[in-house]
Amino acid sequence: MTLDWLTFAAIAGMAAATYLTRVLGFWMVARLSLKGRGAAALEAVPGSVLIAVIAPTVLLQGPAEVLAAVITLGLAWRMPILVAVIGGVASVVALRWLLG
Repeated sequence: MTLDWLTFAAIAGMAAATYLTRVLGFWMVARLSLKGRGAAALEAVPGSVLIAVIAPTVLLQGPAEVLAAVITLGLAWRMPILVAVIGGVASVVALRWLLG
């Protein structure tokens, strides 16, 4: 096995950029005193990012996965997150079995 230094440099550069952006984000947010809309927008970021990552994957899979996502969202609306996760997994298994 040989080490490709260009690949290694690219991976190290991406790791450094990822770490730097995360550290700078925490550093900047710690120095800001956000209130009102700014605080609400910042609190909505994690859920928005999660949906932006999951939604394209779910919508490209098929009807069983889309229905399971709807069921999971309904469970997450009213139940603890563990129940939503278990319900989501069970519903995708059952819907894949039913719908093929």
